[in-house]
Amino acid sequence: MSGKLRIHVNQDKCQGHARCKSLAPELFELDGFGNAHEIGDGSVPKGLEDKAWLAQANCPEIAVEVIEE
Repeated sequence: MSGKLRIHVNQDKCQGHARCKSLAPELFELDGFGNAHEIGDGSVPKGLEDKAWLAQANCPEIAVEVIEE
């Protein structure tokens, strides 16, 4: 493992609470319906790893997945 992280938002689970966007605006964007999406390919820039884990832990629908690569 290289220690890199990637995030993914499961669109079937996302209900638009936007906690992830509130906690980690550098990693998430909202669509026209208020549902979150990972920015770009979901790669987490160095220094933002804690925000990725925080977003995952605070998603009430468990829609945010952090993938260790």
